[in-house]
Amino acid sequence: MIQATIHHYRDHVSGFTITGHADAGEYGQDIVCSAVSVLSITTVNGLQEVVGLDVSVDSDDKNGGYLSVEIPVMANSKKGLQADAILKTFENGMADIASSYSDYIKLKVAN
Repeated sequence: MIQATIHHYRDHVSGFTITGHADAGEYGQDIVCSAVSVLSITTVNGLQEVVGLDVSVDSDDKNGGYLSVEIPVMANSKKGLQADAILKTFENGMADIASSYSDYIKLKVAN
């Protein structure tokens, strides 16, 4: 099962951690794992390449099943607004996946 935690600081997403495997299908056929992977990687790429943030990323590239991302604290700025939009979209997407596939993913939002 995938365990996902989205961390908040005040009214902003300050990071997220994803661990585990969905085991919703054979390797290469697991749509839950694919959805979570695409959403999380696209979020990190958007923060780095579109917004231009230096986010802290820790992952287990050999075994998979682990991704931790920390977003720097920003004052109200253009980059902050852009990052908030990307991260809120990520949070909404994860909530949708968790709602549709609750046997394979648990989502926790921590304040």
